[in-house]
Amino acid sequence: MAAAAEKTKKSADQAPAPRRGLLVIVLIAVVGAAAAGAGAWYYTQASDVVGGAVAAIRPKAPPAPAQYFPLDPPFVVNLNGPADGPRYLQVEVQLMTRDVTALDAIRAHSPALRARLLMLFSQAVPAQIADRPGKEKLQADALDEVRKVLLAETGRQGVDELLFTSFVTQ
Repeated sequence: MAAAAEKTKKSADQAPAPRRGLLVIVLIAVVGAAAAGAGAWYYTQASDVVGGAVAAIRPKAPPAPAQYFPLDPPFVVNLNGPADGPRYLQVEVQLMTRDVTALDAIRAHSPALRARLLMLFSQAVPAQIADRPGKEKLQADALDEVRKVLLAETGRQGVDELLFTSFVTQ
């Protein structure tokens, strides 16, 4: 019986040891997985920051060269307003695009563009175009008109800017 008791005692002493060893192995695996996950997260964050910095430093491709199309002859319209103020507006307009195909569309549809701009300019009131903000608003409205015509005719806006190269009221 004493031998059996010793055998049972040895079995009891040896049983917890494998559990502790297994627990240590599991803990090491969990800590290792967490460290690997944290490292992967840090790496992706660091590479995003570095990649973003490199992208910010890398020069962008220059835009296509600007091409201008003058809407000749200059627009001359009667202004709506009092008889003692300016009665005429003469405006020279050039359209700027960076798309070669849009330049062909502008050329093809220039009569429609001129007609729409003529109607817009003839609605101008001298007091509204007397200062810079008024001229800039007229310029923005004219650009919208041009884009509407080109969008209707070609499916694309095609014009980047509308420039007043001469602006005279008299």
